[in-house]
Amino acid sequence: MKSAHANLQRGPFLIPIWLSAIAAFAVFSVAVLTILVWITANSTTVIVIRHAEKAPVGEPDPALSEAGQARAALLVRMFGEAHGAGRLDVIYTSPALRNRQTAAPLAARLGIMPIVAPADNPKDLAHRALRDNSGKRVMIVGHSNTVPELVAALSGRDDIPKMDEHDFSTMYIVTAPRIGRANVLRLTY
Repeated sequence: MKSAHANLQRGPFLIPIWLSAIAAFAVFSVAVLTILVWITANSTTVIVIRHAEKAPVGEPDPALSEAGQARAALLVRMFGEAHGAGRLDVIYTSPALRNRQTAAPLAARLGIMPIVAPADNPKDLAHRALRDNSGKRVMIVGHSNTVPELVAALSGRDDIPKMDEHDFSTMYIVTAPRIGRANVLRLTY
């Protein structure tokens, strides 16, 4: 009987100690989780454009026209800073000659080799760009039929308008955070 009486006396005394230990562990766990989220919560910026103007269609894989070459040079002026903040890290293009020619001057200026990726599955390319380039700045040079799909897959939005066959000047900038919703900015250049 004496030991049961001793347990009753110690029980109320130990409750505040146990509650304090549990509270300290909970606060520590939340702090560690917050730090972990803060460290890993970066954003990937993806610039999605259509290839520049192509030569009149007469061959299966047309090159850029003079206007297209001028637009490719404009991309160099816009994104061609080889050092400092905002520098592009990766450029993806489709295998089409006009796409590779659109990216070539910018890639040469930045000293990076464009990654040639198939154009037949924009969703896979979007997921690959986000997965392989977390926290980086990426440019994807697509086609009039793939740009809206790329932007939709990158941003999770379904209201991206289709591109007109004669629209070579629309640019999308998608900021995709690891946690949260992506932001989309549509520009004309």
